[in-house]
Amino acid sequence: MARRLDGLGTTIFAEMSALALATGSVNLGQGFPDTDGPPEVAEAAVRAIRGGANQYPPGPGIPDLRLAVAEHQRRFYGLEVDPDTEVVVTTGATEAVAAALLGLVDPGDEVVALEPFYDSYAACIQMAGGVRVPVTLRAPDFRLDVARLHDAVTSRTRLLLLNTPHNPTGTVLTESELAAVAELAVDRDLLVVTDEVYEHMAFDRPHRPLATFPGMAERTLTISSGGKTFSFTGWKVGWASGPAGLVRAVLTAKQFLTFVSGAPFQPAVAAGLRLPDAYFSGLRDGLRAKRDRLVEGLRAGGLAPYVPEGTYFVTADVRPLGYHDGVEFCRDLPHKVGVVAIPHQVFYDDVEAGRPLVRFAFCKRDEVLDEAVSRLARLR
Repeated sequence: MARRLDGLGTTIFAEMSALALATGSVNLGQGFPDTDGPPEVAEAAVRAIRGGANQYPPGPGIPDLRLAVAEHQRRFYGLEVDPDTEVVVTTGATEAVAAALLGLVDPGDEVVALEPFYDSYAACIQMAGGVRVPVTLRAPDFRLDVARLHDAVTSRTRLLLLNTPHNPTGTVLTESELAAVAELAVDRDLLVVTDEVYEHMAFDRPHRPLATFPGMAERTLTISSGGKTFSFTGWKVGWASGPAGLVRAVLTAKQFLTFVSGAPFQPAVAAGLRLPDAYFSGLRDGLRAKRDRLVEGLRAGGLAPYVPEGTYFVTADVRPLGYHDGVEFCRDLPHKVGVVAIPHQVFYDDVEAGRPLVRFAFCKRDEVLDEAVSRLARLR
């Protein structure tokens, strides 16, 4: 195997999902909903398939989806992007991140990322030949330490990789935190890639894209996807928007990765992006209720959960139950009570910072969450 893949191995999600199947556990590990999204979006995909949209779409994505992305950015955030030159459709947000790093990072360039980070970030930085520089969000509040962010930036820093709402901690960066990032990026002339796939799942304060801050529209590549917002994660339809030069770098790399994908799903996601405001507020409010349901259940089971401001994940500390290692806890949990979670430490370079923490997903039906809570109660 090539050295660029050293240490990557099998993802923790594959291991824990296999364990869930083997033990018949309630899987609160991998973050995918257990119900389909809006019927009108699904029907749009059916119509596209029956209408013959089954061959290669255009490389940058079908024009109507690129237009829908531009409309979405204007509608929710007041951002103006040209659908013809400043939007590219990707095979999920994961490909958008990979193509952005491959297209913008040279070997030896430093990429500053918020730790804990989604596992593909580390892999993609490594495969691009970049050097990962973490800035750790630490329990209990998981706030951005602006001073540490400044210290992390050197003359070799090429790019900031920002995720808000943040997986796995659930942190939503505040206006002041985002303003500090923007000021630093402008001052040091840095590129920024923002992963905003949980943009419509911010519970306690509205999500604000970094690209809306002064000086940032011209240096920020904004990534999102339809998988999380519309509960069709298997469709793998994502996008990146921003300055034409940055989008062109993504497209240059993407054309040699997947070239194109999801022909009949692209018009369906375009339909989703045009749903009325009530859909997006209902998604947020429904998930907030599920969050509260699971947080209460985790407390009843003796864990110490941190209430997330966004995403559909709850982080909990396992030490009140006598554990000091989240991996050990997650491997025991299916056998003890039949529930699967994900250990935080796999998202960290600083393993000790994440060792006692685990992540539970609450994007599940209420009866599934109730069953998980009932099983977790046996931990006491």
